[in-house]
Amino acid sequence: DVQLVESGGGSVQSGESLELSCTASGYRLSDSYCLSWFRQPPGKEREAVAGTDSDENTNYAASVKGRFTISKDDAKNTVYLQMASLKPEYTAMYYCAARAGICGRNDNWSQMKFRGQGTQVTVSS
Repeated sequence: DVQLVESGGGSVQSGESLELSCTASGYRLSDSYCLSWFRQPPGKEREAVAGTDSDENTNYAASVKGRFTISKDDAKNTVYLQMASLKPEYTAMYYCAARAGICGRNDNWSQMKFRGQGTQVTVSS
């Protein structure tokens, strides 16, 4: 079975940076895939944050564009989410998810076949 394991979450101050990692097992990221980060703030719905695919396309939610960078290391089967200039409203559980094929502009959680358990990010003001 495919497993996605996130790491790198934690508590930071507003304006600081954090990098999340998601390592896949049982699945080769070098295959045709879409790999995305989602987040779910407390009391709110889960939303897409950023995505990348095997065609090297990347996409970002408007709220994080310019602050977040998604990247991947196929040799390590790992995708990263670099988050800069964090704000308290970015406090959420961050999830890694994947599906076969190329990322769409409006991929949602229900479309992602493989999902991680999440890592908590807390940003204090």
